[in-house]
Amino acid sequence: MIIGIGSDLCRIDRIEKTLGRFGERFISRVFTETERARSERRAERVASYAKRFAAKEAMSKALGTGLRMGIAWRDMGVVNEPSGRPTMRLAGKVAERLRAITPAGHRAVIHLTITDDAPYALAVVVIEALPDSG
Repeated sequence: MIIGIGSDLCRIDRIEKTLGRFGERFISRVFTETERARSERRAERVASYAKRFAAKEAMSKALGTGLRMGIAWRDMGVVNEPSGRPTMRLAGKVAERLRAITPAGHRAVIHLTITDDAPYALAVVVIEALPDSG
């Protein structure tokens, strides 16, 4: 069953302006070390950050909280599976919120897709609850 859906459309130039204005302060406040390492290796560095920013916004919407109730930027991080498929790694209040909305006897699975086509970056998150198998 689907327990949460969130999407976010982000202007890449907005992230570029924010990076220009706040630089390291913005990056360290919003992004995990894994996200930073991946984005800094990219030719399209700003678009990479914009996709990850959109993913965090989409995740907070899928949780039904937005960025409030103790939900912190760095408690959500885009990670890639060995296949390259993106997903989210959660910590802190974000992980607590996911546990709280997951029905008893189920486990949550986060589906994430991110893309960009200048001037936009897009992220969609679907949280699915699957029955525990044991």
